[in-house]
Amino acid sequence: MKKNLSILVILFLLILCQGLAWAGQEVVAVQSSRIQPYEEAVEGFKSVCDAGIKRIIISELQGADVAGEINKISPDMVLAIGMDALLKVKSIKDIPVVYVMVLNPWSILSEEKNIRGVGMSISQGEQLATLVSVMPEIKTIGLLYNKDRTGHLAKEAKDAAVKFGIKPVVREVYNSRDVPQLIQDMKGKIDVFWMLPDLTVITPETVEFMLLFSLENKIPILAFSEKYVELGALMSVGVDAFDMGSQAGEMAKKMLSGNGVINGKQEDARKAIISVNLNVAKKLGITIKENVVRKARIIN
Repeated sequence: MKKNLSILVILFLLILCQGLAWAGQEVVAVQSSRIQPYEEAVEGFKSVCDAGIKRIIISELQGADVAGEINKISPDMVLAIGMDALLKVKSIKDIPVVYVMVLNPWSILSEEKNIRGVGMSISQGEQLATLVSVMPEIKTIGLLYNKDRTGHLAKEAKDAAVKFGIKPVVREVYNSRDVPQLIQDMKGKIDVFWMLPDLTVITPETVEFMLLFSLENKIPILAFSEKYVELGALMSVGVDAFDMGSQAGEMAKKMLSGNGVINGKQEDARKAIISVNLNVAKKLGITIKENVVRKARIIN
């Protein structure tokens, strides 16, 4: 009995000490503005990570040096929310940095040893699995990419397509001006066009062409963000900002406790949000199954 009581006391003291250690730790959260997805990511982070959080909103700093402000605070960690925030803090070398809600972080990161985060995309395999659940009959899928921006995503997409028995029709893009012709050349060769988050491929002009091409040729588009579904893509498999924040919080918690490794790698977002445009589906002659409709965000 005394032995069990001693064990309980030791466990209590360990938990208490851990709580006291957390109480002294501080994270600076940097974001470009107070837009809703960023705020949701912060709330998700706070729901998991117990460290104290100070906020830096870049748009409210009136030109002040972000890195300088962080150095004044001297936190235990920096949370960078969004591309602008990561750009501002990536020069920091002596403080761990966790990023979230950053599209294509690899386009601005190199060999930084103190930075890791949660990628703003669902794994290519999961995206394709979701598409196949909607359109099990597809045989070919097209995608465009710039090697320097999304070469690794294109490889994952091609590998995923092969596993599903789908033929990938892939073209490399060097200039956004070439996108319309490359898409036009896919006419009659693909059942679906897969839109990757590539800044060379995705511009206001190219997106307009893609959507027109889709409707004219009845070739649906699988996108990476709900905003393109609202514009006319058939569906998207996007991320949940709150859950991404929670995932970043779990990563930060391990790192702050000394149980996590800072190795420059990122984790894929783990929770997908499916969005489907039923009006577009109707125009393309596609019937969306009821089980998909039940778990998707419906855009009309």
